Amino acid sequence: MADTTRTTTSATPASPTTASDATTTAPASKTAMRMTRARADAIFAERLARHHDELRWLYMELYDNGDMFAELCDEMKRFFDARDNKLKKLDLAREEAGAWYRATDMVGMQMYIDNFAGTIKGVEKKLDYIERCHVNYIHLMPFLDTPADKSRSDGGYAVSDFRRVKPELGTMGDLAHLAATCHAKGISLCMDFVMNHTSDEHEWAQRARAGEGEYMSRYFFVRDQGIIDRYTRDVPQVFPTTAPGHFTYLPELDQCVMTQFYPYQWDLNYRNPRVFNEMMYNFLFLANQGIDIIRIDAVPYIWKQLGTNCRNLKQVHTIVRMMRMIGEIVCPGIVLLGEVVMAPVEVAPYFGTVEKPECHMLYNVTTMATTWNTVATRDARLLRQQTDIVCSLPRSYTFLNYLRCHDDIGWGLDYGTLSTWGMAEVPHKQYLNDYFQGHTPGSVSRGELYNADPVTGDARFCATTASMCGIEAAGFEGDDAAMDIAIRKDIMLHAYMFTQSGLPIIYSGDEVGQVNDYAYKDDPEKAEDSRYIHRGAFNWDLAEKIEEPGSVQQRIFDTLRALEDIRRGEPVFSADADVHTKDYDDTSILWIVRSRGGKTLHAVFNFSDDAKTIWMPETAEYTDLVSGETAEIATIAMPSWGFVWMLR
Repeated sequence: MADTTRTTTSATPASPTTASDATTTAPASKTAMRMTRARADAIFAERLARHHDELRWLYMELYDNGDMFAELCDEMKRFFDARDNKLKKLDLAREEAGAWYRATDMVGMQMYIDNFAGTIKGVEKKLDYIERCHVNYIHLMPFLDTPADKSRSDGGYAVSDFRRVKPELGTMGDLAHLAATCHAKGISLCMDFVMNHTSDEHEWAQRARAGEGEYMSRYFFVRDQGIIDRYTRDVPQVFPTTAPGHFTYLPELDQCVMTQFYPYQWDLNYRNPRVFNEMMYNFLFLANQGIDIIRIDAVPYIWKQLGTNCRNLKQVHTIVRMMRMIGEIVCPGIVLLGEVVMAPVEVAPYFGTVEKPECHMLYNVTTMATTWNTVATRDARLLRQQTDIVCSLPRSYTFLNYLRCHDDIGWGLDYGTLSTWGMAEVPHKQYLNDYFQGHTPGSVSRGELYNADPVTGDARFCATTASMCGIEAAGFEGDDAAMDIAIRKDIMLHAYMFTQSGLPIIYSGDEVGQVNDYAYKDDPEKAEDSRYIHRGAFNWDLAEKIEEPGSVQQRIFDTLRALEDIRRGEPVFSADADVHTKDYDDTSILWIVRSRGGKTLHAVFNFSDDAKTIWMPETAEYTDLVSGETAEIATIAMPSWGFVWMLR
């Protein structure tokens, strides 16, 4: 059995480090304090009792270690006791409200703290702008401490300390203060929790490198080349070009350590209960700073087992299920967001079941990639199919929808279906990458490849939404007509995102049409990673231009705000609406029908360079939700890359 010695720093819980006098009113007497504590103890006892038997069963199934389970329960109580009273009240309110994250007024924004406002305190100073964007969900990209050398930080996903903010961004106290300020404004905070691995500069890794057996047992160390060869045979590589292989040799130990992502990211060994417990304590520590949504990075990779492909193993679901229960016991207002990069039908198991839920939300990765495939091909058939698949899943399943994020776009499409339409995988991927780089005649997109494999021809793609839509090219060429089309395309794609069921999230800068930032090539620590092309600093000069009528920024910003207002106010956009696509003989048209409360929305999107005339199902009275006009309509004239939201 693995050594389960605990570290001296990991188990001590902490409440937010803001001054407690400013956030909590102390009871007036010792009697009142005892009564308050008794009520809190009763709440914790009831929550623990609700989950105890299942949690213990799953824990013992994985680890068969009653002492470690007892420690876990004790630490859950400690973190509960340390949780700020305002957060406990928020927990109770969210328990009563139910799935609060499914409300139609939820709009997210994803940002790097340094790029957006320099520091955590800087973000707090910019909350008025965020509110003006109608955003009430902020995803702060990785901000925990990482190696100072950015070429070894993986954009913040190589964590060297789960209890420390990068010094240049601020402190845990700053984070807790930001969270409290956000909660007062009705804004939720999301952060990344990297469970699969640590940086090789993490204390555990440093002590393992020094040969301490207890810490070596928290990772995967191998000397046997046969085991390495067998693992390599069975397990796909994550980055076969930029980081080939699964293990990194350490000459000081004459052993290899498992590094599925990059050589400086050591995979954690969740067969060791100490690893699970300590990572759950880190999770609860971060939740106690006021974080509302925990994004679990690289979920399918968490459990490794020789002889399998080490993807989506049942033990992963056990771990996520236990994490869900631990959250519901200590901090039930918290939402788990899973990053599972697969097709919607394949990611569905990570929602769990009604009786045994796992993640609250999952990324809608495949639909995002299929959307851009539709832009490049002007063929909406695959997107129709993908949309219907998502809509056929239980309505309780909540997806996070997006056009672009911090990462690259991988062309993980349904090539089985595409092949029946004459689109073979290898040449089709080549076409997509050529198109979005602007190499294809007629393409207005600009961007760069990431992790290109010269042998297979496979690659991923990087760019901002605006640059992929043609705003960069039109601006460079000074072509006003092309700019009109590019802005229309950009807005249409956002309208499609808002039409999907789930939580829409915008990448910071998209609301003002920010284009690619090529300056990363001048930074030696970033030059080899083309993902920094869309991770540039937020341009506050562009934000000021939203006040200039007719500017690119004003046109995009104000239109997105208007669409968000419509979505917020119309019941047909509810997560409980009936949704399906309408078959239409023009393959460049995507037609989505949403129905609820006796009303039906016809959302029609033209993925084409040509204007279209659309025939409505029947001549009837419709309200154009964008213009507000109501009239009897039989046909609709749509410009290229246009859309309509028609309500009946």
